[in-house]
Amino acid sequence: MKLANAFTLSRAILAPIFFLVYFIPIWTNSFVVLSAFIMIPLLACMEFTDFLDGFFARKNKTVSDLGKMFDPFADVIVHLTTFACFMHSYNQSIVSYLPIAIFILILYREFTQNFLRMLAAKKGVAIAARKGGKLKTVLYVTVSFVCLIQECANRLYACEILSPIVESIAKNYSTWKNATLVIFIICLVASYASFVDYLINFKPILKKFDE
Repeated sequence: MKLANAFTLSRAILAPIFFLVYFIPIWTNSFVVLSAFIMIPLLACMEFTDFLDGFFARKNKTVSDLGKMFDPFADVIVHLTTFACFMHSYNQSIVSYLPIAIFILILYREFTQNFLRMLAAKKGVAIAARKGGKLKTVLYVTVSFVCLIQECANRLYACEILSPIVESIAKNYSTWKNATLVIFIICLVASYASFVDYLINFKPILKKFDE
């Protein structure tokens, strides 16, 4: 397997591991502090592989149609997994960081986008990421870290692992939640704007299926 694709594969594998690290403390009330110290580095590792696969694909001149499709697929796996996590919290008084309506709309967008990629692939065209899609990904990453910082602080605060930063974040939950909601709304708008951009730019390819 090419090095770039190996990094992409590692990202897809780490996503379910992140899911388990996030939810095991919620399910069992165990490893709460450990999860708080693991999740941010784990998310950072997943997102860093997104840089590494593109970097080594260009450096080693191994950019391929498989990589152009595998990379966004792994991104979808990572982001939908993390977003699903953010509809829950270890703190039972916190219903959700992410409203389910926004999650469903984002899920619809991502699945439809992947469907279009498959249609284009049948015509021998790999739909690579465009600037709008890359901006959307940056927003996804940003809101993921904002949510995760808040969740980790809440877990440490619940276990009385206190510091000025932990106490400040935990006690100002409403402020963080409002900021998170605003970023999620921006993510939603950006995701559909980029989707429209893909439709416009790849319309000639998609029209071939009507011929």
